[in-house]
Amino acid sequence: MKKYENTGSKDTRSGFGAGMTELGQKNENVVALCADLIGSLKFDDFKKNHPERFFQIGIAEANMIGIAAGLTIGGKIPFTGTFANFSTGRVYDQIRQSVAYSDKNVKICASHAGLTLGEDGATHQILEDIGLMKMLPGMTVINTCDYNQTKAATIALADHHGPAYLRFGRPVVANFTPADEPFVIGKAILLNEGTDVTIIATGHLVWEALIAAEKLEAKGISAEVINIHTIKPLDEEAILKSVAKTRCVVTAEEHNYLGGLGESVSGVLALNNPTPQEFVAVKDSFGESGTPEQLMEKYKLNNQAIVEAVERVIKRK
Repeated sequence: MKKYENTGSKDTRSGFGAGMTELGQKNENVVALCADLIGSLKFDDFKKNHPERFFQIGIAEANMIGIAAGLTIGGKIPFTGTFANFSTGRVYDQIRQSVAYSDKNVKICASHAGLTLGEDGATHQILEDIGLMKMLPGMTVINTCDYNQTKAATIALADHHGPAYLRFGRPVVANFTPADEPFVIGKAILLNEGTDVTIIATGHLVWEALIAAEKLEAKGISAEVINIHTIKPLDEEAILKSVAKTRCVVTAEEHNYLGGLGESVSGVLALNNPTPQEFVAVKDSFGESGTPEQLMEKYKLNNQAIVEAVERVIKRK
């Protein structure tokens, strides 16, 4: 089993901030728009170094999306930033009409996604955003797993033409992907090779999947672990190649099981290779207030939940 080590826990939103700092220096067409959350989105350095390319819109998210769409007409590459709930649910009509339908080169960047937003509670813990965004024609959807990958994805998006949604988080999590690993949109990353089960994870659940694979190895179960950072377009080839070998799959995500990664994977399998599947995801409910650790435990979004899902799905082969 290939081992990945935590090189120092960091929050993924800081990876976004670092990516924006680098883009500010490299690409004069990159502009940033923020809905009154500069510190939370780690826009501080970009604002300081490029004040002429930073726009503080205030608590007016719909207006922010409209302005971003307009800026693309002049060749600018706008990156918008606010919490995931306000980046998607609050402004869905503006994204649909002004960005997706119009095929505008807007990068919608969303922090504080999922349950790990923590104590702010259900009103801020959006668990439907991946589903909302992946249903929009032409929208690329990315959900990164750690600091390094978030930084790399941010930089890669500047060279990707078309509307895109980048989802990341608030808490400090393991930083384990190589700092120099290329980020290829739409290309899954095989983290561990295995023969008994395929674990397909995204976002904060990727590290938990690696921990689960170690626990499973101790039980004599060989788990293949795939990091799906791009949910749309989905790397169907990687999924089908792995499942042809293992003949069962567990998907893991910090999102409602309705509309998320697991649903996308099940659609691929249904059409190509019907396979037993278990979902590690929120089961059609809202979140609540609590620490990230408490919430991930209560809603069964951790390595132990993945282990139990693997044990269930193997029996269904």
